[in-house]
Amino acid sequence: METFRLHILGCGSALPTLHHYPTAQVVDCRGKLFMIDCGEGAQLQMRRAGLSFNKLGHIFISHLHGDHCFGLIGMLSTFCLLGRTSCMHVYGEPALGPLLRSMLNAFCSNMSYDVEFHPVDTTKQCIIYEDRSLTVETIPLNHRMPCCGYLFREKPLLPHIRRDMIECYDIPVSQIQNIKNGQGYELPDGTVVPHERLVVPASAPRSYAFVSDTKYLPSLAARIEGVTTLYHETTYGDDNQLMAEKYHHSTARQAAQVARDAKVGKLLMGHYSSRYDDENILLCQAREVFPDAILTYELDIIDL
Repeated sequence: METFRLHILGCGSALPTLHHYPTAQVVDCRGKLFMIDCGEGAQLQMRRAGLSFNKLGHIFISHLHGDHCFGLIGMLSTFCLLGRTSCMHVYGEPALGPLLRSMLNAFCSNMSYDVEFHPVDTTKQCIIYEDRSLTVETIPLNHRMPCCGYLFREKPLLPHIRRDMIECYDIPVSQIQNIKNGQGYELPDGTVVPHERLVVPASAPRSYAFVSDTKYLPSLAARIEGVTTLYHETTYGDDNQLMAEKYHHSTARQAAQVARDAKVGKLLMGHYSSRYDDENILLCQAREVFPDAILTYELDIIDL
């Protein structure tokens, strides 16, 4: 199966602690790296995780609170010091564009590579990136400022041709791609071996939804229905539900309700408030609603 995995670089919230780094993640899709949010220390965590700076080409920022973007300019500066030449693509709400350009002008005046900014409409769900393997679309959220999540969808794979059928019918290499694309194979006597007999169906496409800072949104479930893996912020427990409402965050129980209603495969928890020395209290509350919930920690690697 092709690589599709998640690296957790930081899973804390706004207040720095000795336990957690601010939010930053990297999705590895078939060797291409995509960063989601870039809190302080993201570049150090990339080094600790053994992730190649050169393979990172796209950075998606959910919103302009510092714990989600303060690491961006430092990392871009480091890439310049290392002599990067390939373009870096940065996605975020329109206000990030002039801020990013101002910081680049101030701190990275002799850039060795281009930084291309892509403004994102955080109020709409639409595809903002696509290649042969993957699409990335926005997920509108409700925070104290413009904010969106990101949904990574793997494109359907072609079926796998059966090696025993290749040997049985002496199928030439030149016909293998045609068979994968849906054709049968015609034998010398004119008999056609049907496509379905020659292949094994590919694995179902996988998907990953990153839900950044947001108040509880019951309507969110319909936007992410059936995703393989959901990361949903779980800043607070039941004891701080009023704080969650005041600051437009979610409790662990509310995140689990979204996961349950969306019928996702598993729920990843993160963005923990510094109030909690032990996040297991959040895990217990989430699992009361959605059993397939797990806590995330720095340098976790999760197959999606």
